[in-house]
Amino acid sequence: MVDTSVFQGKTAAYYTLGCKLNFSETSTFGRLLQEMGVRTVEKGEKADICLINTCSVTDVADHKCRQAIHRLVRENPGAFVVVTGCYAQLSPTVVSSIEGVDLVLGSSEKAKLIQFLADAWLKREENEESQRAADYFVQKTKDIKSFFPSCSRGNRTRFFLKVQDGCDYFCTYCTIPYARGFSRNPSIASLVKQAEEAAAEGGKEIVLTGVNIGDFGKTTGEHFLDLVKALDGVEGIRRYRISSLEPDLLSDELIAYCAQSRAFMPHFHIPLQSGSDTVLKLMHRHYDSALFSDKIRQIKHFMPDAFIGVDVMVGCRGETPECFEETYSFLDSLDVTQLHVFPYSERPGTAALKIEYVVSETDKKQRSQRLLELSDRKTRAFYNRHIGLEAEVLFEKSTRGRAIHGFTRNYVRAELSPRVASTELDNQLVRVRLEEFNHDGSALKAVII
Repeated sequence: MVDTSVFQGKTAAYYTLGCKLNFSETSTFGRLLQEMGVRTVEKGEKADICLINTCSVTDVADHKCRQAIHRLVRENPGAFVVVTGCYAQLSPTVVSSIEGVDLVLGSSEKAKLIQFLADAWLKREENEESQRAADYFVQKTKDIKSFFPSCSRGNRTRFFLKVQDGCDYFCTYCTIPYARGFSRNPSIASLVKQAEEAAAEGGKEIVLTGVNIGDFGKTTGEHFLDLVKALDGVEGIRRYRISSLEPDLLSDELIAYCAQSRAFMPHFHIPLQSGSDTVLKLMHRHYDSALFSDKIRQIKHFMPDAFIGVDVMVGCRGETPECFEETYSFLDSLDVTQLHVFPYSERPGTAALKIEYVVSETDKKQRSQRLLELSDRKTRAFYNRHIGLEAEVLFEKSTRGRAIHGFTRNYVRAELSPRVASTELDNQLVRVRLEEFNHDGSALKAVII
């Protein structure tokens, strides 16, 4: 039994780095602590507990994690500081050596956050006269088997439902399998129950999150398409979005189902990483450019107005100038909406370090800039095709007196003027007419019909 009395009346500050999955988990941590009597700090208030959920996808992410930890320790003197997430799993001794850190939890241990926190809190109180030293609990990758369920929205309108964790792919540039463990998932029945609870709380949109969600079913012998069909039947949830899906796991059957489903949106996020087959082989990806382009054609055949976001990595080892030009030409030829561009970052212990050809930082920046410009052109062209059309927008929370934003079914961002915006529109589906771009080109202006 957890002695929850130690948390009564305490305050907590939360900081998240990295992916949507991390944000979902942090939100769940916050809800668990709230149930224990912990209140989230207000602006300018000192926290009794600081929780940092870290990322380690690049060396820049590692640096940002350390900065965030130091800042929260400095801004909340005497607070009990907990660090979890991928950086905590991969570099626990580094994290535990940071002054002010009390507890470091790995990928398995965060499932028992409350228990670890309560035990460590009492331990610190008993030894408050002695020098503080961080405890850390991190299992080896092969021993990461627990699944920490999460369906939460925090301060957002949309709910984020964690359907899967871990990855079995071991791409040569990536440390995620070491940080998150092997692929695992809960049952379809448990996820449907969480979606029903989100609907009961007033949720209208759910984003399915995970590390490699198309791999769903490894633990339970089920299939991702079966999960999609089951969630589609949950009354009250009007929209689902699939956060990211590997191209080799994006089946034609799934595309066809989403096209005619009740609630799955015409919106896909697909990691490509490189448009060069040479580089894809060096990365140990599970597809080639021909398969990827076929998936794009399939989506556009069934859903011509679908928004398609694509992850692409630039400057990885082995990406010669010729290989990059192949990637650029390939992406230019695809009917996609937006590129999420990531410069390659060398990660200790990865197989990519054995590849001899190294891309300079200058070339990485130049290549990134070219792809970002290509992305801007594609996104703007996609938005332009929607000017003058009617659409249903789910509006999100806004600050009183400011414009309110929301998204159409196919993820076009819409902006409602502050003159007509209202906090009452939060989490409401509203019929609008889309007009010209807003002042910074990030959204289309909307007029309520």
